[in-house]
Amino acid sequence: MDKEEILALINKQKESFSSCKLHDIKYRKKLLLKLYKNIKLSQQEIFEALNADLNKSEVESYMAEVGLVLSEIKYMLGHIKKFAKPNVVATPLAQFHSKSYKIACPYGQVLIISPWNYPFMLALEPLVDALSAGNVAVIKPSSSSPHVSDIIEKIIDNTFSKEEVFVVKGGREDCDFLLEQDFDYIFYTGSTNVGKTVMQKASEHFTPVTLEMGGKSPCIVDKTADIKLSAKRIVFGKFLNCGQTCVAPDYIYCDESIRDKLVDEIERQIVLQYSVDPILNKDYPRLINIKQFNRVKSYYNENNLIFGGKSDEKLLKIEPTIVFATFDDQVMKEEIFGPVLPIVTFKSLEECVEKIKTLSKPLAFYVFSTSTKNQNFLVNNCDFGGGCINDTIIHIATSN
Repeated sequence: MDKEEILALINKQKESFSSCKLHDIKYRKKLLLKLYKNIKLSQQEIFEALNADLNKSEVESYMAEVGLVLSEIKYMLGHIKKFAKPNVVATPLAQFHSKSYKIACPYGQVLIISPWNYPFMLALEPLVDALSAGNVAVIKPSSSSPHVSDIIEKIIDNTFSKEEVFVVKGGREDCDFLLEQDFDYIFYTGSTNVGKTVMQKASEHFTPVTLEMGGKSPCIVDKTADIKLSAKRIVFGKFLNCGQTCVAPDYIYCDESIRDKLVDEIERQIVLQYSVDPILNKDYPRLINIKQFNRVKSYYNENNLIFGGKSDEKLLKIEPTIVFATFDDQVMKEEIFGPVLPIVTFKSLEECVEKIKTLSKPLAFYVFSTSTKNQNFLVNNCDFGGGCINDTIIHIATSN
C-alpha cells in the first residue's frame, strides 16, 4: 500500500466517522461477534503464522494470544452497555432542579501500533476496546512478524469495511508516515525509544496516547518464600515466549541467604518445563531475528554463567540461562527481552527497596513471600505498573 492510498483511506475513514454506524451500541456488538467468529474460523491459520514467526506452539499461542483476544471480546460484549450508558453525578444544591451526568464519547480515529513479540494479541486486544467504545481504527502491525500481519489483515478485511478498520503492513517508513497524520488517539506497544518518538509526534497534534513499554521488572524473593513454588512460577513467567514478554520478570532480586537454594530449584524447574535440551524442544519459541539473538547472547559469558547458555544461531534459539550479576553489569542496565535470568542479592528488604527506588519505575513487579508484612512493605514502598504476589504475568489476563 503506497502513501497516497494510505492517506486516502485515512481521510475517507475520518469523513465517514461522523455518520459511522459504530455510534450504535447494537452495531458495535454485531461487529464484535463477527470478529469473534472470524478469529475462531481462522484459528489454525493464526497458530501456523505464530509458529512461522516465533516458533510458538499451539498451546502457547492460544493461552497467550488468541484466547486472550477472544476473552476480551466476550468481556466487552458483557460490559459495553454499562460502559456506554450515561453516568449520573451529584448536582450542586443551587441547581437542584437539574440532573447532571457524564456521557462516554468515542475519540474518533485510533491508530494502533503493535509489536512482534505478541503480534496477534497486541494488535487485536486494543482494537476490541477501540471498537467497543465506538471508534474507527488503523492497525500498524510489526514488519518483524510478517506471517501474523498477513492473517491479521485477512481477518480484518473479512470483518470490517475500510471505513471502520484497515491494516497498514509495511515497515518503519510506513509507521513514520502514519505518525505524521492527525489521529484522535494512538495506542502503542513496543520499545521505549520508539515510544518517545510516538509521543513526540503525537504532541504535534495534541493527540492523547497510551504507551505500553517494558523495562526491568524485578522479581523479589525474600527468605520466607516457598522456594519450590517461587521457582516454578518464575520459570514459567520468565521463559514464556523465550523471554520476549514486556511484563516478564527481568531479574531476580533475592535474599542472599536463599540464593543458592533458589538457583538449584530454578535449574530443576527449567528441566521439568522445557526438557534437558530446550533447543531441541519443538515447542520452545525462538528469538525473533539475528539482531536480537546476538544482543541476548552478549549478556552472558564464562565469568557470570550459572546454568544454560547453549544456543543455535540457525534456529535462533538460546536455552533458558541463569547468570550471577550486580547492578553495575551490562545485563542489569537495559531490558533483557530474552531467556537470560540474572540473580542479584540483598541483605535486607530495606536495602532492596532503597535500591529499587533509585531505578526506573518498572512495568511489572513480582513479590514472592509468605509474610504478609513483607508483602505489604514491598508493595506499598515501590512504584510499578502492575504485578503479582507469589506469581508472575497472570495479572495481565484480568480484564477488570
